[in-house]
Amino acid sequence: MITTVTTTTTMTLLNATSLALVGIGTLLLLLVQKEIVLSSQKQWSARVAQALNIGIVPLLVVLAMTVVMKFANVLG
Repeated sequence: MITTVTTTTTMTLLNATSLALVGIGTLLLLLVQKEIVLSSQKQWSARVAQALNIGIVPLLVVLAMTVVMKFANVLG
């Protein structure tokens, strides 16, 4: 029983870590894209930047929760 729980827990943590890395990578791509869009002087650049915020804000929350959980894991 203990071996099964330990194996399952380990696999879950590995999957959660890889999912967090995908989220952080996506966040970085969206932030770079937003900076590129804002650097152009087109009329539509402000609207596109606002649209990118729809994806950026939830990913920032995911990043914050990932950092909090990693600290809790280290401390606890």
